[in-house]
Amino acid sequence: MIEARGLTKHYGDKTAVHDLSFQVRPGVVTGFLGPNGSGKSTTMRMILGLDTPSAGEVTVSGRPYRQLPNAPRHVGALLDAKAVHGGRSARQHLMCLAQLAGVPARRVDDVLGMVGLREVAGKRSKNFSLGMGQRLGIAAALLGDPQVLLFDEPVNGLDPEGIHWVRNLMRGLASEGRTVFVSSHLMSEMALTADHLIVIGRGQLMADLSVREFIARNSTAYALVRTPAEDGAAQKLTAALGEAGGQVAGGPDGALRVTGLELPRISDIAHAADVRLWELSPHSASLEEAYMRLTQGAVDYRSTQDPRGGPAQPQPYGGTPVAGGGPIPAGAPFAPPNPYAGPPAPAHNPYAAPNPAPNPYAVPQPTQQPVAAMPPQPVSPPAPQQVAAVPAQAAAPQAAAPQTQTPPQTPPQTPPRPEAPGAPAAAAGARPTDEKPTDAEDA
Repeated sequence: MIEARGLTKHYGDKTAVHDLSFQVRPGVVTGFLGPNGSGKSTTMRMILGLDTPSAGEVTVSGRPYRQLPNAPRHVGALLDAKAVHGGRSARQHLMCLAQLAGVPARRVDDVLGMVGLREVAGKRSKNFSLGMGQRLGIAAALLGDPQVLLFDEPVNGLDPEGIHWVRNLMRGLASEGRTVFVSSHLMSEMALTADHLIVIGRGQLMADLSVREFIARNSTAYALVRTPAEDGAAQKLTAALGEAGGQVAGGPDGALRVTGLELPRISDIAHAADVRLWELSPHSASLEEAYMRLTQGAVDYRSTQDPRGGPAQPQPYGGTPVAGGGPIPAGAPFAPPNPYAGPPAPAHNPYAAPNPAPNPYAVPQPTQQPVAAMPPQPVSPPAPQQVAAVPAQAAAPQAAAPQTQTPPQTPPQTPPRPEAPGAPAAAAGARPTDEKPTDAEDA
């Protein structure tokens, strides 16, 4: 038996477990439930002596775990199936544990066959799948044939056949008088496996009941009533049931959900009201519904898309937020999308590659300016040609009179350069090689 009394654990200024007291009895499968961060793993670590309580104590078979003689022969646990040396085979891993616990070597082959790993016993554990790793962890917990067993998420990664095998294994171990303490987040599987439940939230005890009593206390059973689709039949029966003290609410497909009245009483009321019944069946809540109702105020990590987590909800494609502010009503919180709206703009990716920086040494690309169309101009006689401006080298500017032809201008003569001694004389009329021809000469 496992017994915790006033168990408390602090990590700095954070309290993981506070004044937790419970008992895990032998002969039954006890489920350990709670939201993420509620203190389940911390509690199991304190049971196994891996963490020291800040206050209180927890005992296994009347003694703290660290004081048990040859503890692996008394307590088996699966907390982290990945805590295996990847270079060792399944048989080598179990042989090391058997030598440390003083377990005979023949027990290794027994547990390998029990968990279905005998054919892959020589395979390295690093090549195991998630489900095979879980089976190896269960084999390690069963190695010492202990009377107390703790399993943290034992069906994680298992296929349906493996889940069914674990379920039968847990119930079989409990039927032998062993203490079985199982933590899981699968409510449907826990409803089929556990006989008793311990539920904690934010490190404190919330429930310590049998599964049947837990569902009854945290849910409401109802009767599902279905009548023919006749005018006024459902309204007539609703009024009659309300007068008899029942509470009626609309159900799926037009059916009625009736609470506060037993099924025989509902049948008698329908007969007295001359209303035929097509269906009259009892319905009880599931373990998941009861668990969600109990722990809805103890959840620390809630999605912003959850209506209980705030008004932040994703906007659908093309949707327009409802104006007016205030709380978002139930159902679709956005107006219908605009059929003519284009696709939404892509969101900014902070991990995308930045745009390349400009290269200061690159050749500039010519920019082509758009040419504007010229408006039509009226036809006018040709203007007289203007005289070319006098060069700046002229002594004084002269005003040129308009005339049809301009006589060629004689450029000023450049004095000849002095000839070097022994050089031939320049021919008459020859131009130096470094002098450019003038416009008059070209003409």
